[in-house]
Amino acid sequence: MGRPTGRTAPTLESVAERAGVSRATAGRVLAGATTVGEQAREAVLRAAAELSYVTNRAARSLMTRRSDSIAFVAAESEGRFFDDPYFSLILRGAHAAVAERDVQLVFSVLAGDEARNRFERFARGGHLDGVIIASLHGDDPLPRRLLEAGIPVVLSGRPHTPVPGLSYVDADNVGGARSAVELLVRRGRSRLATITGPLDMIAAIDRRDGFCAELAKHGLSGHGAEDGDFSVVGGRAAMHRLLAESPDIDGIFVANDLMALGALQAIAESGGTVPDDIALVSFDDTPLAAAAHPALTTVRQPIVAMGTALGNLLMDAVEGGEAPDPVIMDTEVVVRETT
Repeated sequence: MGRPTGRTAPTLESVAERAGVSRATAGRVLAGATTVGEQAREAVLRAAAELSYVTNRAARSLMTRRSDSIAFVAAESEGRFFDDPYFSLILRGAHAAVAERDVQLVFSVLAGDEARNRFERFARGGHLDGVIIASLHGDDPLPRRLLEAGIPVVLSGRPHTPVPGLSYVDADNVGGARSAVELLVRRGRSRLATITGPLDMIAAIDRRDGFCAELAKHGLSGHGAEDGDFSVVGGRAAMHRLLAESPDIDGIFVANDLMALGALQAIAESGGTVPDDIALVSFDDTPLAAAAHPALTTVRQPIVAMGTALGNLLMDAVEGGEAPDPVIMDTEVVVRETT
């Protein structure tokens, strides 16, 4: 029986020959090296596309000692992760950034000690080149433990305590909260309260601190603060508590859009209207904000762009071996129907 005929699979040698470069140069380009001249790089990539050459990731991993995979993990319950559109938006940005560098992204929700231990074993087993961690509570030891194992880590949000080698991407939470209060004051509101997120999270602390700082600037005292745990149900319950304690509230800063939806429900259930009785400003500007009724005035943080920055910072750390400088992104108030 003769050998089957058919198209021979392209090899690295055939790519190099078509591109007019050495096998070593072609290999470096296809392994993602950035030290090859632009003309040679373009020639190799064009030849690989024309020949339908697919890099053997297993072989490449042996050469580069990299897995070409990174993880995006959220230290939250599954319900919180899948209910809050913030996570899908930041994940979208991170995925786009690492895909540009031909790297796979996996994600995991670390809802308890068992999940955390399983993930740490996976990461230490050489399956990941780096990790993005979102939604940390308190002084979580996970980033430090991963760094000690030689795994680059970038945080979504500033850590409670600085850790050598740990970079992060964050929004200007203090400034955003201050701009929310400034708008409420310009709207003539003076009896202001706030619904915070969990105060074991830096984002929630910073937004509360910004609220308080801007009140002080205008010579105002707060009319209450309640934790709404960043959820719709929590925001509704917190708003009911605030109205019971201070029924004369005329303005409210809510630390995320989900809680603001709950606050709207509570105000309506209490017989109030927004913005006539109570003006409301929230934080995030997820798609829920524009879809709400009334549509939410909110502090926009560039969530997808923050995800992109997370992916790029982590890949820079993976490729360069050093932690990049943190990135703080600006916020802006988007005025809609609740003010």
